[in-house]
Formats: sequence, C-alpha cells, structure tokens
Amino acid sequence: MKLYELQAIAKRLNDFTFISRARRIEDNTLEIMFDKSQSYFFNMTRGHSLVYKAESQRPLQGYNAPFDTLLHALLSGSKLIAVEVPDNDRILRFTIAPKSSYKDKIIYLQLEFTGKNTNAILIDDNEVIIEALRHIDADSSFRVIRPGMELLPIPRRVLSPDSTNTHFNKEGAVGAQHPTNIDTILEERYTALQTRKLQEMKKQKLSVTAKKAKKLAQLLDKLPNAKSLAAQAKVSNNYGNLILSNLYQIKPYDKTLKTFDFEGNEITIKLPKNVKVTRMPEHFFNLAKRAKSKAKNVHIEEENLQSKKDFYDNIYYALEQAKEPYELELLVPKRAKSQRKKEKLREGELFWIEDYKVLVGRNANENQKLLELAKGNDIWMHTREVPGSHVIIRTDKQNLPDSVIEAAAKLCVDFSVKSPGDYLVDYTKRKFVKIQEGSSVEYDKYQTIAIRKDGVEIRE
Repeated sequence: MKLYELQAIAKRLNDFTFISRARRIEDNTLEIMFDKSQSYFFNMTRGHSLVYKAESQRPLQGYNAPFDTLLHALLSGSKLIAVEVPDNDRILRFTIAPKSSYKDKIIYLQLEFTGKNTNAILIDDNEVIIEALRHIDADSSFRVIRPGMELLPIPRRVLSPDSTNTHFNKEGAVGAQHPTNIDTILEERYTALQTRKLQEMKKQKLSVTAKKAKKLAQLLDKLPNAKSLAAQAKVSNNYGNLILSNLYQIKPYDKTLKTFDFEGNEITIKLPKNVKVTRMPEHFFNLAKRAKSKAKNVHIEEENLQSKKDFYDNIYYALEQAKEPYELELLVPKRAKSQRKKEKLREGELFWIEDYKVLVGRNANENQKLLELAKGNDIWMHTREVPGSHVIIRTDKQNLPDSVIEAAAKLCVDFSVKSPGDYLVDYTKRKFVKIQEGSSVEYDKYQTIAIRKDGVEIRE
C-alpha cells in the first residue's frame, strides 16, 4: 500500500459518522460498512494487502473465532470518531466508541499493511491488545501480538519517494500526480480483483469437477457388457458340469483337463489353483452364478454411475455460468471433503450455504438414503412435479435465513433439470415427508419458492 493512498482512504473514511457492520467475509478480508450503505474491504493477506470498495458481500463461510466475535460486538453500530495514518506509517487506525459501552469508552482498530506482518488488531485505550486477526509469538518476532499484551510500535522504515510524494489542494483532494477520487480507484481495483479472482477460482474448481466426471466416465467404460456376462456364465456353468462328469480323471497336481464337451468336441479346461479336486465343479458354478447376477444388475450400476456423472456435469456447467466467487464456492466448497470424512457421509454431495450443511442426492438411491438419515426438523426440498435431486438442509432446530432457502432451492433446480426456465421448489420439515416407495414421497405443510434457471443448458 502506498502512503498517499492510505492517507486518501483515511480522509474519505472520516466523512462517515458510524460503522454499521464489521465482519470477516474471507479468510483474510474484512468488510466494514459505514453509515448503512458504503462498504469498504480490507484484504490483510501477508505481502499482498490492499483496500477496495464494492457492494456488501456475503461471507464465503461463517467465521466464529474470538477475533470475529469481538470485531462484530465492538464495531457494529459503533460511533466512528476518527480514521488516521499515525506518523505517516503503513497503518490505518480507527478510533471508535462502541455501541455496547455503558460509559464513554474508546477502542481502536489498527490495520497494519506491513508485508509479512500484516495484521488487524483491536486495542483498548491503554494500548493493550484486545484481540487480533493473527497472533504472533516471541519466537517469530520481538513484537508479540497476543490478547492482554501491550502493543509495541512498528519499527520505522525509510519510505520511498513514491510513497511520500503527495500533496493536497485547499479542499484536501490529492494533487494532480495522483487520481482525485479515491472511491473510483478502490472500485476499479475491486473490478480488476474480482475478474482475476473469478478466473482463478473458476479454473481450479472446473478442474476438480472435471476430474470427478472423468473418473466416473472411466468406471462406466470399464463396466462389463450384460451379454458378455451372460455368455461367461454359460461357459462357467458348462465347465462345472464337464469337471463334475470327469472328476475321476483329475489328479491333485493337474493344471488342465482335456476332455470332450457334450457335443463331442475336444476341449481343454484350465483348472483353478489351490482348489481341491472335489470342489472344482462348485468353483465354476459359483463363477457362473456371480456372472449371472452381474448381468442382471449391471444396468443398475450403470444408471448409478451415469446419474453421478450427470450430476458433476451439471456442476461443471453451472460453474461456467457463475459470475461471483460466492457462487463458485457454493458449488464446490473448499471444506466439503474434510467435513464429509468427519461426518462419515457416504451418500449424497455435501455443500455449505452460510455455514449450514446442505446434502444433495445424486440419484434415486442417494435420495432415499438422505431421507432416512435426515432428522425431523431438517428441511427437505424437491422440484415440484419434476423428478430429480432431493435436498436436505441440516438445521439443528434453527430458523433458516431466506437466503439459505433460496440458495439451496437453486441447487435443487440446477441438479434436477437441464433446461433453463422457471421452476417451483417445494420445501418442508423432514417430519412432514412420508416415504411411499424408494425415494417417492408424499408431503404436507410445505412452502414453495420460485427459481429461475438462467442460461445453464446442460449439454448431452
């Protein structure tokens, strides 16, 4: 961050009188909304910190660390007294009067844009650390960042001429060598950042999804043909009968049996290893039985694999249409894999919407399993009069925000239908859903939400 930019940001933020909201929306990014309408974002990534301006954004996940709790409690609804750049250093320092204070109380939020030690720190009026985005111990730096410790000053550095060559006119605007409207700069930065971030996230998540679809396609290709399995069963059964008819000829050390089949043709049968002679007919009869069973059920496995592949194809094309990182993270969440293992989830796909677990069935079998696993107060949803994915939202008996219902309903539509259009999604508590047969259900006490599927045409 350039000094002139931090100074211009501090000047702009001093136009506001209170902080409406303060929260973390990504691992290293804070959103602070001023005067109920103007959101500024502070990316505190080490070595790549920056500030940008945009519309308020939904967090990619819920953040509940002590820092997040205190950031919300102390800053949301607070009075903004001042924003400054102390000693022309790499710091934005907010002086704040918390809403929750029963008497005149001052705290500070210090955003330090200091390379590898970049940090966001809450401080009381005695310069004692309340909490910080990152804790730093004595073995990492002489400047310990821990709750209850006094915050030591940042070592001074010699700033480059480019950092300090700034002047202001009488109205306080940045001089001609720099753009005059800091909001425009920060908004343009957001646009560029969002475009680059969207491209990088989309590329990574498309790759992950394509690998899953490819793996399923390979499994489909390896599935045996029902006709060949039936032929194999016939051969094994024939071998079993021939061996049974010629048991008296077979010695324990024989590797093959040369005989004549029932049509009088000479035939050589390779005998199984480590099987007693008297059990050899049973060995081939079992092979025939397994082959018949596979031939009978191979279409079920094929339908199962194909439905899962179609599911990931749906995700792939939904990712291609996504316009925001939030949509990408919703479709392919970073923590779903670890949470899936934690829950020992074998059926369905796991998604996260505003920290709520959402399970989606990829075929009729998984739909049935999810219905069986769901708790009475979990929310069940399904596209009306359209066969497709069942969706279960784990509620833990909480009331769900409308935004969660809407996002889950969109997932339900995306993975149930291929054509763009307007669809209705019914949802109710799981305890009001009665299983009829398999994954067929009857339900009551439901509500309905309309979802539009725009331009996500799934290719055949």
